[in-house]
Amino acid sequence: MQRNDIAVIGLGSMGLGMAEALLAQGHRVVGADVAEARRHAFEAAGGRAVGEAQAAARGSDVVVVVVVNAAQLEAVLFEAGVVEAMAPDGVVIASPTIAPGAAKALARRVEDTGRAYLDAPISGGPIKAKAGELTIMASGSDLAFARAAPALEAMAATVHRLGDTPGAGSAMKLVNQLLAGVHIAAACEAMALAIRLGLEPKQVYEVINSAAGASWMWTNRVPHILEGDYSPASAVDIFTKDLGLVTDTGRTTNLPTPLSAQALQLFLMTAAMGMGPDDDTSVVRLYAQLAGLTLPEPRP
Repeated sequence: MQRNDIAVIGLGSMGLGMAEALLAQGHRVVGADVAEARRHAFEAAGGRAVGEAQAAARGSDVVVVVVVNAAQLEAVLFEAGVVEAMAPDGVVIASPTIAPGAAKALARRVEDTGRAYLDAPISGGPIKAKAGELTIMASGSDLAFARAAPALEAMAATVHRLGDTPGAGSAMKLVNQLLAGVHIAAACEAMALAIRLGLEPKQVYEVINSAAGASWMWTNRVPHILEGDYSPASAVDIFTKDLGLVTDTGRTTNLPTPLSAQALQLFLMTAAMGMGPDDDTSVVRLYAQLAGLTLPEPRP
């Protein structure tokens, strides 16, 4: 397998796992994050970390950017000097959830410098990120895929090739986030109803897990509620952003998205109550406060 110098910009819950997966496959990886604790976490895993994105990207063949939104992606690539610093024949693997139009515009700017750009949103969560088992929804030129191939192989169990121009990957991720956000909100509402009806929460989880009402989000997220652990694997604020993108896209394409809009309001209400940085299952805490419910306590 080819070994490239790879920079990972953003060592949050997903970026850290992705950097560790690359490291585990023998790649030379430099991580960058403004947060000292995140840099230390990557260093503890055996990687090298710096505070400035440009320093991490200097001379890199592949730059994986795992930030929150399009504004941060643009700032990293251009204001922080990442594109200028990376290898002249390198590739940017852009993983944030952003609007398809933003992906197309940023790709044009990167490609104008001679570098390649892969529109490559991710799904799977921190555990799969660390295991190198992500699902990546990617679109870009043949050149971009070729240059990105060693990194993609290390980070993903499945790479869906969705077209030869950036934007399609981001469009697919919006469809995924519509479903993910609605399913999380539905799981939280279902657990709140179960508690109101006097059912035992763990039993509810087990029964539904083997019934038609189960979903990946039910299986993955409800254990957070059962453990009373709202430390963020994925934060409420992620879904206020992503479902906002979904509803904005629906508006601009003249497609109603009423389920997404309702789920967005639940996440916004949860954030407004001060739980924006907490785990996205904190929507159940909103229901608990509204209805006077007692949720499972954290394990001692």
